[in-house]
Amino acid sequence: MSAPAGRRGRRPGSSADTRLAILESARASFAERGYAGTTIRAVAGAAGVDAALVHHYFGSKDDLFLAALALPVDPRVVLAPALEGGIDGAAERFLRVFLSVWDDPEMQLPLLGLVRSVLDPGGVELLRSGFVPIILLPIGQALRIDHPEHRMPLLASQVIGLIMTRYVIRLEPIASMTADDVVATFAPTLQRYLAGDLPIEGD
Repeated sequence: MSAPAGRRGRRPGSSADTRLAILESARASFAERGYAGTTIRAVAGAAGVDAALVHHYFGSKDDLFLAALALPVDPRVVLAPALEGGIDGAAERFLRVFLSVWDDPEMQLPLLGLVRSVLDPGGVELLRSGFVPIILLPIGQALRIDHPEHRMPLLASQVIGLIMTRYVIRLEPIASMTADDVVATFAPTLQRYLAGDLPIEGD
């Protein structure tokens, strides 16, 4: 007996094909609708699979988003040490973790590919509506800073600028700075964004 019409489960073909179809559907949805507007059910429907299969391969919506970004590391894991010790010195710890990843030659190439993909149509939306609320805001909340929705985008502005000048444009002297010099130069500004006095509306 043939399967009932319209029934969906695992796509024909290999599990790798199924994962790829789900990722392609997720990237398209995140780029077009943003993180908030994307649902697991919609991603599954566009990929021709059950929503349960998306959860099976990728877990939560956050995990699916990070998989769609094709990051070489999970930033939630590598940034965990920056949360230890509370707000005091958090910027320095954050920068040292950041530099340990970006200065690693094996990590740098795929990360640069990700940066360039942000310039493609939809890439900006992936960064704005996904990366900031999924990665950065939880860091601010874990550090118990006030107004993380305001402070963490400010931190992002500095970090994105550092990525562009040190790794993409390779602007001197930033490109040739040692990690210690980068930390000494940028950490005070990042720490002010995290905990210093800022002109935040409503304060």
